[in-house]
Amino acid sequence: MGLIISQGVRAKLSAKTPPVSEEDILQCFANRVGKNLQDKRAKNLTDPLTEWFIAETDYGRKLKVCYIPFPDKFVIRTAYDPDREEIRIYRKYGENHV
Repeated sequence: MGLIISQGVRAKLSAKTPPVSEEDILQCFANRVGKNLQDKRAKNLTDPLTEWFIAETDYGRKLKVCYIPFPDKFVIRTAYDPDREEIRIYRKYGENHV
């Protein structure tokens, strides 16, 4: 399964404080627990729907990873440190459900 990160998204990720690297995202995919949630908000609609999860990197940094799933690849939309509300939502609907 390939991971695609556009140049524009890479630039946004590297500008974050602290920056988010491709390695951070790969670690989160490897460390995720539970199920992915879908973003069905009108302003974020994609085809197929954007999915997201919250997971930790190997060194304990929590990231929210948003991506568009395709049969042969994941296209990363963004990844960032989640806020309390996003963590609450993921714990309720994603983390403890498989």
